[in-house]
Amino acid sequence: MASLLANNLDITSLIVRLSGASLAVYAALRYAQAKRSPLNSIPTVGHSGVFSSYVTAFQWIQNAGELIQEGYDRYPGQAFKVATLSRWLVILNGKQHVDDVRKATDDDVSFLEATEESIPTTYTFGQRFLDDAFHIVTVRSPITRNLISRFGDITDEVVEAFNDYIPPTKDWTAVPAYQTLMHIVCRVSNRYFVGLPLCREPGYRSLNETFTTDLANMGRTINCFPKFLRPLVGRCMSLGRKNVDRMLQYLGPTIEARVAQMKQPESDRGEVPNDLITWLIETATQDYQLDARDLAKRILAINFAAIHTSSMSITQGVYDLAIHPEYIKELREEAESVIEEYGWTKGAMQKMRKVDSFLKESQRLNSLGKLLMTRKTLRNWTLSDGTLIPAGSHTAVATHAMHKDESLWEDADTFKGSRFAEMREGDGELDSIKHQMVSLSFDQIVFGHGRHACPGRFFAVNEIKAMFVHILLTYDIQFEDGSMERPPNIYFEAAIIPNPRATVFFKKRSHVA
Repeated sequence: MASLLANNLDITSLIVRLSGASLAVYAALRYAQAKRSPLNSIPTVGHSGVFSSYVTAFQWIQNAGELIQEGYDRYPGQAFKVATLSRWLVILNGKQHVDDVRKATDDDVSFLEATEESIPTTYTFGQRFLDDAFHIVTVRSPITRNLISRFGDITDEVVEAFNDYIPPTKDWTAVPAYQTLMHIVCRVSNRYFVGLPLCREPGYRSLNETFTTDLANMGRTINCFPKFLRPLVGRCMSLGRKNVDRMLQYLGPTIEARVAQMKQPESDRGEVPNDLITWLIETATQDYQLDARDLAKRILAINFAAIHTSSMSITQGVYDLAIHPEYIKELREEAESVIEEYGWTKGAMQKMRKVDSFLKESQRLNSLGKLLMTRKTLRNWTLSDGTLIPAGSHTAVATHAMHKDESLWEDADTFKGSRFAEMREGDGELDSIKHQMVSLSFDQIVFGHGRHACPGRFFAVNEIKAMFVHILLTYDIQFEDGSMERPPNIYFEAAIIPNPRATVFFKKRSHVA
């Protein structure tokens, strides 16, 4: 027995020594690799050692905002890096770096590959979906182009959806804001995408809403694992096949019939519905893109983009309206005046400068994330200040820190709902245009910039405005007991999520200013 115990102790001791030696070799290799990498010359926020960097990586999960702000303040106008669980992240800082990203070619940096690693479409839809994202052309062109002709459908569904989910009553009614507004966004978006009656079908809506939430959570979870484990984790968590199968149950026969119709000579087609299915077919350039399964994937992906971001933006706007009732009178007056002259049209939405300004200010202080304009370098990339970022690196711009920079914004931490409306009254030739919610700029980054700026921003902004104006003209809103305390955002890594547990109280508008 003593001999057996001694042997076991010897084996255990050998395993410990081998493990220690392996860790030492690993650390040495990582150290040598780090010393040779151009990343080594980029300043670090937090720990930079082979093992100590994981301390910062775990801090990143809950305290990414503090780490980004520390780097933004310590290295103004410079790139810096932060360790995450999966990689070093190079954070770009300031207007010049925004311009660097805007000018970068697709041979230098990739938006799609960076996005793929945060929203894992490869595990969900397959590699071909990533390689051939023709649906982005659909969003950029026909989805935007048809807003004028189809805007009546959007406003009609806004009214019907709010009546169903938040019936105007004389008494205050507690409403779970984020969840309810997501339901409404899903209905309104799909009224535009696939029309009646499908946009109101509970199972179809549930499919798109849960897919939106699950895909975002899946991306965050996968990125918590080392790179070599992600394919395994991704396959285990795959949302693709079952969700595409469900989408085909709702849209498969319609897609197949529409493809057959669109293949007919134009004179024989008859009336073709003006909807997303038609727009995707018109945009397709290859036969395989007309496969019902492939088109179902595209519709799911477009729903993800539309529902996820718009739900967060309108929720943040409602939270700000509840704690800033001093703006309600002027916002209502503007909306009523414009609608009286132009009706419930897309043109009317463009005329509402005060509404536009209020929502843009809400986005400035409560954007979609601490970092935007994410990219993956495909080859060594040199910034305008000479900083070399090696191939295979991930970069992003510290947009939220810019939004609260006193050198860029007067009283940067203060909500000023009329801030951008006043800026549009400036003397500059383009002031009336460049400070709109939908416009791109170098100091407020909500929709990105350059070639890869959000192609769906025109649809999203008009949808959000229509919902916001309907709330203004139909309801009084407040937090419980008239509280002026804004529900705290939820932060996970660099994501900013409007508080999903907050309740907003609605009642029928009193018509008292």
